[in-house]
Amino acid sequence: MTEMLAAALAFLSMMGAALLGLCSKTRLSFELLKDDTNSVVRQVASLFVVMTSLVLGLMLNSAKSTVENNDRNIKTLATDLVVLDRTLRALGPKADDARRHLVEYVQISLKEANIIVEDPEAEASLDMAGTSLRAIRVSDQQEVALWDDARELYRDVVQERWDVLAASGYTIPTPLVVMLILWLTFIFASFGYRAPHNSIAMASLFLGALLISATLYLIIDMDTPSTGIIQVSSLPFQRALAQMQH
Repeated sequence: MTEMLAAALAFLSMMGAALLGLCSKTRLSFELLKDDTNSVVRQVASLFVVMTSLVLGLMLNSAKSTVENNDRNIKTLATDLVVLDRTLRALGPKADDARRHLVEYVQISLKEANIIVEDPEAEASLDMAGTSLRAIRVSDQQEVALWDDARELYRDVVQERWDVLAASGYTIPTPLVVMLILWLTFIFASFGYRAPHNSIAMASLFLGALLISATLYLIIDMDTPSTGIIQVSSLPFQRALAQMQH
């Protein structure tokens, strides 16, 4: 479920339930409006408020972990790209072709709005860098050691790139979001049932629904760092490119 759809559905459900609860007071019999009935509704609503708070906390923690994992993976990948470039430089002119493809990979990745998104062109450049690296012929023992280090670093870079793509988010299950919206709907229905008929109460319900919907939007947006307004920074790749072109 996309963040915008979830937020809109949550807002409409909460406001609709609140209005329905507010309007139902004029149609229900006196027996259903007694204090003991209000007390039961209040207690059940309080139970759902606690459950909703716990679920929102878990969702926020999951989304935060997603952003942190992606940020850490991208920083690790950028660091190994710089180290690999330095190792290739030590091999001399024979590694220039591999370095050129490596720089192309970083440049193509930075062209995307978010480097977490899989790009076949970037993958092709990285593959060509590996092909050029394997084609290098070394002679003395020192060059053999550097070549072995470069190949190991290249394998690390490839693995880290797939780690970045694999940890792109979507860790919050859609059924959990739907269940949360249903809980919020019941909570606001109980608020409307117990709210007085005045503009202050309506404004409070509207503002509450709006803020909770915005919170839900931000949590789901954090869980999908390849889209939306909260994205992992590409600054580590920009710094890596500056070092590789230096």
